[in-house]
Amino acid sequence: MGKHDHPHVEASGASLAKAAQTALEGAGEAWTDMRAEIFDAVAEIGKPASAYEIADIVSQKRGKRVAPNSVYRILDLFVANNLVRRVESANAFVANSHPGCLHDCIFLICDSCGTAVHVDNDKISGGVRAAAEATGFAAERPVIEVRGKCAECQ
Repeated sequence: MGKHDHPHVEASGASLAKAAQTALEGAGEAWTDMRAEIFDAVAEIGKPASAYEIADIVSQKRGKRVAPNSVYRILDLFVANNLVRRVESANAFVANSHPGCLHDCIFLICDSCGTAVHVDNDKISGGVRAAAEATGFAAERPVIEVRGKCAECQ
């Protein structure tokens, strides 16, 4: 990703949804009611959630079934536009608390409570990219997942 000289503002609640909407619309995509509901569900859960869990939450709010494959399509759009990050080992998704910033994914995942904290550290991710490049590998989306116990579960 390279060096970033900008402040990181951790948005939450309505300001996070607004930041996500602004980023998606800035990419030329529409912010539909369904997309808003799916983003809100991901953000409200607060820990990695599967497309099925997200579909259940949105279905309950809408009062009608929302298909998980529809949720997957929207989540793919969100990942591509940096609104949501995918926790690869769990096939789950978390909201990006600063959708205007683009960094490689470094997750600290608690094996006890399931919480995943995203950490921005361009030095670490830059080292991973450099190591990949040294072998002739073109890293497109490095993801680092560290499993252990969070401070609350220790």
